[in-house]
Amino acid sequence: PRKYRLGMLDERIVPVGSKARKSKNPIGCLADRCKTGVPINMVWWNRVTENNLQTPNPSASEFIPKGGSTSRLSNVSQSSMSAFSQALFSHPSMGSPATAGLAPGMSLSAGSSPLHSPKITPHTSPAPRRRSHTPNPANYMVPTSASASVANAVSQPPSTGQVIQKETVGGTTYFYTDTTPAPVTGMVFPNYHIYHPAAPHVAYMQPKANAPSFFMADELRQELINRHLITMAQIDQADIPAVPAEVDSYHSLFPLEPLPPPNRIQKTSNFGYITSCYKAVNSKDDLPYCLRRIHGFRLVNTKCMVLVDMWKKIQHSNIVTLREVFTTKAFGEHSLVFAYDFHAGGETMMSRHFNDPSADAYFTKRKWGQHDGPLPRQHAGLLPESLIWAYIVQLSSALRTIHTAGLACRVMDPTKILVTGKTRLRVNCVGIFDVLTFDNSQNNPLALMAQFQQADLISLGKVVLALACNSLSGIQRENLQKAMELVTINYSSDLKNLILYLLTDQNRLRSVNDIMPMIGARFYTQLDAAQMRNDVIEEDLAKEVQNGRLFRLLAKLGTINERPEFQKDPTWSETGDRYLLKLFRDHLFHQVTEAGTPWIDLSHIISCLNKLDAGVPEKISLISRDEKSVLVVTYSDLKRCFENTFQELIAAANGQL
Repeated sequence: PRKYRLGMLDERIVPVGSKARKSKNPIGCLADRCKTGVPINMVWWNRVTENNLQTPNPSASEFIPKGGSTSRLSNVSQSSMSAFSQALFSHPSMGSPATAGLAPGMSLSAGSSPLHSPKITPHTSPAPRRRSHTPNPANYMVPTSASASVANAVSQPPSTGQVIQKETVGGTTYFYTDTTPAPVTGMVFPNYHIYHPAAPHVAYMQPKANAPSFFMADELRQELINRHLITMAQIDQADIPAVPAEVDSYHSLFPLEPLPPPNRIQKTSNFGYITSCYKAVNSKDDLPYCLRRIHGFRLVNTKCMVLVDMWKKIQHSNIVTLREVFTTKAFGEHSLVFAYDFHAGGETMMSRHFNDPSADAYFTKRKWGQHDGPLPRQHAGLLPESLIWAYIVQLSSALRTIHTAGLACRVMDPTKILVTGKTRLRVNCVGIFDVLTFDNSQNNPLALMAQFQQADLISLGKVVLALACNSLSGIQRENLQKAMELVTINYSSDLKNLILYLLTDQNRLRSVNDIMPMIGARFYTQLDAAQMRNDVIEEDLAKEVQNGRLFRLLAKLGTINERPEFQKDPTWSETGDRYLLKLFRDHLFHQVTEAGTPWIDLSHIISCLNKLDAGVPEKISLISRDEKSVLVVTYSDLKRCFENTFQELIAAANGQL
């Protein structure tokens, strides 16, 4: 009998020559021989397996579709906010601060054809006609044994539902396990990509009934465009010569806030130094970063870099991550630069909530004690309590992470809290105070962290009180009683108790975890809101997920149609397969009605492109422009012409023709 070479049960071609291990089980012995590539008598194979193997299902589907307004810049106000780091009540202990590659459940051998083994498939294998890597939707509804290990798939007989497929290529016979389930009776899936309607739980959350069905919401699109605009913004170097072209490994500097005048003498109330902020691109990774420059600061001791390294390790959704700290003289003087992640479109809490001068006037002029019951918050011009609790959850989460790492925030200030989107907060400028106020005489740089952490809680209480009053005047000591009365009238007792706990002097060291009982079930409200927001964004993403694929199809089609000349042939685009693609382009975009008017239908264009990408067997009629010729072709024919023609262009572009 003629002998054949077997292999590929575990998706590997192995050299012939090694001896097979003996096995009492004929199936196991065969598997061992298949591993080593030893020639096997096919008659013996048929006799052993004729009662064990299932024949391929002739009704199995051979076709699986191939998967185929300007935002405000961050404006840091220079108002006097030094009181945020000082306690309203004295504290005796407080001094002034000086098998990537495989998806879960997948195996190497189960359900894989040898024709798709990477890098080792024979060149003569008819790979394009066999299978696609796009999963069949029916797979998710029918239990399979695809999660079996390689050893089990090779050494054990096929389980129920599996089919041993045989294929001969170039005189070599390959056997592989086909776990593709048979089609379920009564189930029909589309054989090309389609757009599905919105999920019900998201559709009922839509605030607008006329929201676009094929594209993301206009509000989200505008927000993303504004972020991209700010990220790509540049300056004219001739108009602003004070900004250097390059600082260390950063280039394309763009000021994010008004530059201080060159003859400025007074220092900021936050850090005690003149500061400026820029967006810049790192030449090492081509990513945008935010550079915070400390003017006129000379770093004389590098021991503080221990704290900088600790800050670099903190990754939190409500903290702007510090990436590096370096000194430079690119600005014409000694400067210390802190590099942070850049969040485009962010604005400070100061500019978002405390830039209205009328709010302070209303707060200071209100006649206390002259009211008939609690006034509605919207009439008083105050923030909703749900928004304040959303801020509390985020800020307390950031403080908890910072304190757990053994550090202190020290910048819990409205001018140093960024707001992106509607309610997303991030604490900015972390680590700057640790470097500027580093004491070389301290043997332990973390000795004062406990004291600074207590100051963080007081600063958090002042931020919450200022938000509740919608005015910075409420945090002043002389207005404290009036501010708390305003909170008592308009907000819940939990918010009032939280503010009192944070601002009142305690005889013990407090922790940010102590306010968790006061937040209570409101934490779940914020978690629910975040997950609902995630559902809406995922739905918008689902609308756009196919658009990139369709754009690539149109880009390829555009490189083929109406090409003036190719390989010195001026009629190349008008002959052969290219002529079919030209007529298909007319079928896509140049349809007319019976009256001769243009027929514009976006769903027609999307449907035809999806069918072309999948290569469905559906037939269409392509009519020449003079209406003398009618060509009936299938989408699979068009796809073959399309791919062959584009590969011809690619080969010519790479110099292979």
